[in-house]
Amino acid sequence: MEEKYKVKVNDSMQFEFSREQIEVLDLQANASGAGHVLQKHRSFTTSIQKSDFLERSYTIRVNSAAYEVKIFNELDLLIEDMGLSLAAAQVINDIKAPMPGLILDVQVTPGDEVKEGDYLLVLEAMKMENTLTAPRDGVVKTVEVQKGQTVDKNQLLIEME
Repeated sequence: MEEKYKVKVNDSMQFEFSREQIEVLDLQANASGAGHVLQKHRSFTTSIQKSDFLERSYTIRVNSAAYEVKIFNELDLLIEDMGLSLAAAQVINDIKAPMPGLILDVQVTPGDEVKEGDYLLVLEAMKMENTLTAPRDGVVKTVEVQKGQTVDKNQLLIEME
């Protein structure tokens, strides 16, 4: 399987490269740390101005222009395709039923302050008890279900502020 990378430049342009395309790039580094690139009979002088290796984020100067570059590897692309992007983490305000079932217990009321991981309610599904917990610190805004109620998948159970 061919290793692929996606590169986002200035949050406006995207390019995809294979490992093979990168390896055949005509790039020569010089003693000052800058580089010289030949691409389609054109010459470019390059240097890395700033780098964050863990985030794979770089500021690169090509000739006299600076570019913000973010590199995504094959794992990043797979996570993005699955809709699980960590970079797009959102504040969760709605707790929804992960599956159809029966509410066995509701352990919070509107106005309750909860910490991440606190028990909110117990949902019985397929003869198993599933305890739903708070995804973050917050305040319970509304409780849309009560003990003994049946719920459908993705039904709103609790809303947080």
